[in-house]
Amino acid sequence: MPHEFVKLYRGTPISVMTLVDALELEGIVPIVKNPSESARLAGFGILSSEQSVWVHQDEREKALKVFNNLQL
Repeated sequence: MPHEFVKLYRGTPISVMTLVDALELEGIVPIVKNPSESARLAGFGILSSEQSVWVHQDEREKALKVFNNLQL
């Protein structure tokens, strides 16, 4: 990811969906990286079921407040 994005969270698909929904309610548009899906689409084996959530550097503080309120 370019330097203008920061990783906010890494976890299971269920917790990532919960976080993404909460971020979107606050007007934050996150990026979800799913290495397993990328590997599957490329024809490789599934690496891991964990996903990561990235947010733009400008929205980092607001996103951290949302994340801390969720207590994931």
